Amino acid sequence: MKNLYFLVIFGFSQILYSQIGGIFNQSFATADNYADNFMDRFNIPGMTIALAKDGKLKYMRSFGYVDKENNITTQPYNLFRIASVSKPITSVGIMKLMEEGKLALSDQVFGPGGILQDHPDLNSSTYTDARINTITVQELLEHTAGFNRDQDCFPTPTPPYPWHYSGCDPIAVPLYITQHFDAPNPAREELLVRFLLEKGLDFDPGTAYSYSNMGYLILGEIIETLTGMSYEEYFQTQILRPLGIYDMEMGKNLPENFNEREGKYYGENYTTLSCYGTGETVPWEYGGFNIEAMDAHGGWIATAKDMVKFLVAVDGFDTKPDILQPETINTMVTPSSTITNGYAKGWQVNSANNWWHTGALDGTASEWVRSAGGYTWVILLNTRRTDYTASNFWNNLDNLGWQIVSSVTNWPDYDLMLSPNRNASDLTASEITENSVKLNWTNGDGQQRMIIARPANAEKAFPKDGEDYTANKSMTEADDLGNGNMVVYQGTGNTTVVEGLAENTQYVFRVVEFNKSTATGDNALYLLGKNPELAVSTASLGLNTSEQAAFKIYPNPVHDKLIIKINSFEKNLSYECFSLNGKLIKTGNLDQVENSIDLSQISHGIYFVRLVYKNKTVQVTKFIVQ
Repeated sequence: MKNLYFLVIFGFSQILYSQIGGIFNQSFATADNYADNFMDRFNIPGMTIALAKDGKLKYMRSFGYVDKENNITTQPYNLFRIASVSKPITSVGIMKLMEEGKLALSDQVFGPGGILQDHPDLNSSTYTDARINTITVQELLEHTAGFNRDQDCFPTPTPPYPWHYSGCDPIAVPLYITQHFDAPNPAREELLVRFLLEKGLDFDPGTAYSYSNMGYLILGEIIETLTGMSYEEYFQTQILRPLGIYDMEMGKNLPENFNEREGKYYGENYTTLSCYGTGETVPWEYGGFNIEAMDAHGGWIATAKDMVKFLVAVDGFDTKPDILQPETINTMVTPSSTITNGYAKGWQVNSANNWWHTGALDGTASEWVRSAGGYTWVILLNTRRTDYTASNFWNNLDNLGWQIVSSVTNWPDYDLMLSPNRNASDLTASEITENSVKLNWTNGDGQQRMIIARPANAEKAFPKDGEDYTANKSMTEADDLGNGNMVVYQGTGNTTVVEGLAENTQYVFRVVEFNKSTATGDNALYLLGKNPELAVSTASLGLNTSEQAAFKIYPNPVHDKLIIKINSFEKNLSYECFSLNGKLIKTGNLDQVENSIDLSQISHGIYFVRLVYKNKTVQVTKFIVQ
């Protein structure tokens, strides 16, 4: 980050305001102008920015389009890939394990006595370079472990690609790696690491600096080995959820598997063969790279807001509690020698005590910064530049946060980070009729919550921070968030009756916790990640009382066999068992008064059984599998 010593200010005669979203405050009018000008100068489709001062989120804005083709504007709640900004996240995880006494930075990683000596994939590697057994955790963190990705190691051409790939970073050639090991596609991260181990090192560990994606994949394997969890599960359960962070997760390769609020990615028309081995030529950003094998070095997706929330928790300032001890943070951001030349342990640093990291992939550019002056910010884009404008692109992206900071003379008092930390749970339905349903749930820790109802076939829409909505229990009179997503409840309770539903129609209900107070600047702040949802089908007007076949179930809780007892046997009766999120897990006919349903293979949890008569819902009852 060349410009981290300087605040560079440019003047503009007017504010452009092209598709800007998020909470507006007049103090940031010039900041919006800077961001909008950057978007225009480099033809950026979409961008989100979050910036905190003294641990409080002050500026949270979005620009441009998250989907140009469908004219969908970017919102602060959109998630994007963050690429190599994943590395400082991984470093935090390693530091936490060090504090817990599970590793030391000097620990040997490979070979007898190494952390990964019993790794199910890597311990079978037939590497012959003895120097590998001397690699330490610290050398992986500081990119001094001996891997040089700029030194060519692939054949010409690089099969099955009909062209040659230069360098020696296996993430660029997943099909070559699977062919080399006669393994299925797409290539797993363990296979990428194994390839480099068997190739051997390029220099003695600890003697030189060479930026290495594979080194951080190895750190991810260390985290999994020491915790007994997947890399993502460790972060979600041990770090992110306790911080109230729900909008950070592992990215996926293909749009059909994206997060519900993840944006599109716009590459520069570069293509390659699909990492799935189909022979299809695809854009790098959609299946060329195997994002799902990048976890610890480049696999995260996130909102800018939640990344700032994470950053504030490790920034070393006393404005909000840190999750690491001061001495651990100091170790994390201090280079151990001149060899690393401004790179500590997962962080780029300088003598001004600024820390940062950038990330880039086709369709992605990102930067997060912790400045010595108490400012932290994250900028996420859904494109990057690699052409003749690349140098100016990165310099201007590097400058943007500093321009925003320097442009503000009157900082608002609010903290836009104060959204709820815990979702509602146990969303259930009862008293289902042809046009109404009663909903119950367990409240999260928000000051209030809303229920959003939509037909199951409607696209999802979401409330926007800073905007208020008028709720009405009738679907025909409630505020529409878009696409028929209606706000049917808002308040402090844990139950409501939704009316105005269409008969014999499936709806999806969602609970969203939110806060709104003087501390938030009287802005409603919504917790959108991992909200509970429930699919419910209404009954039909064609089903009269005499046709209803009420039923009882027992035992409840159930261990293996659930008995459904019908009070009045009728033909054409069936049942459907489904999970809390509406996933159908069991279905069948009810052929007698007492029917035994085998649930021995069903995971423990809360479920529902629906009685169906002539394709019409009669009754829904909750049960628990233990």
